[in-house]
Amino acid sequence: EVQLVESGGGLVQAGGSLRLSCAASGFTFDDYAIGWFRQAPGKEREGVSCISSSEISTYYADSVKGRFTASRDWPRMTVYLRMNDLKPEDTAVYYCYTRYWGRDWWGQGTQVTVSS
Repeated sequence: EVQLVESGGGLVQAGGSLRLSCAASGFTFDDYAIGWFRQAPGKEREGVSCISSSEISTYYADSVKGRFTASRDWPRMTVYLRMNDLKPEDTAVYYCYTRYWGRDWWGQGTQVTVSS
């Protein structure tokens, strides 16, 4: 079965950095894009980043462009989201996501809290 397990969240001051990890299993990691989403309290889940299977193309939401960087580690079957210059508005639960065999798969999420 497909599993996505996020880690790396925490509490950080504004201007600080974190690196989130998404460990994948149960599918051919090389062949599928992986996305990062986030959901702040009282808000809808929004897309943050998406990295293609080959890492050739990467998408970033305008709100994080220039601050966040996604990357893949194929041997470890892990996708990372490096987050720099964090802002209080980045506070949210962050989820990784993939679509496999026509079904959406989500991790359990990791909390990121940025204090001002």
